Amino acid sequence: MARVFRRHRSANPIAELNVTNLIDLGFMLLIIFMIATPLIQQEQSIQVNLPTETKRPQEKPDKDLTFQAISIDKHGRYFFGSTPIEFSELRPRLAELALRPKPPVIRIRADLTLQWQQVVKLMDEIKKHNLTKITFDTQSVE
Repeated sequence: MARVFRRHRSANPIAELNVTNLIDLGFMLLIIFMIATPLIQQEQSIQVNLPTETKRPQEKPDKDLTFQAISIDKHGRYFFGSTPIEFSELRPRLAELALRPKPPVIRIRADLTLQWQQVVKLMDEIKKHNLTKITFDTQSVE
């Protein structure tokens, strides 16, 4: 007598769900956010007392724009992003930004107590390199 080695077909659906890939994806996203968060907070660590303006609705930013922050603290020190630099070192960096196919928007973060002449000096240097998209960071007052 011959044996039959076939499995009996069952009509039950397979109820197992493999979540290993989802867990791996979750851990990968967690690691990315853990690395990116301190980098985002570095710019905000420069102590600058920003000027105030009245509160108004925010405009929708263009998604293709890139930004480069230049900060001046209350002691007159310059920061390119979060890196402290001298004003003379700012010229080659602005020239490099001007050579890009899409130059970034320059965000000026100047302390409220700063002499206005230092901001004008920075604006003049930015305009020398034909960087025309400039914004000023302020605080909103309710």
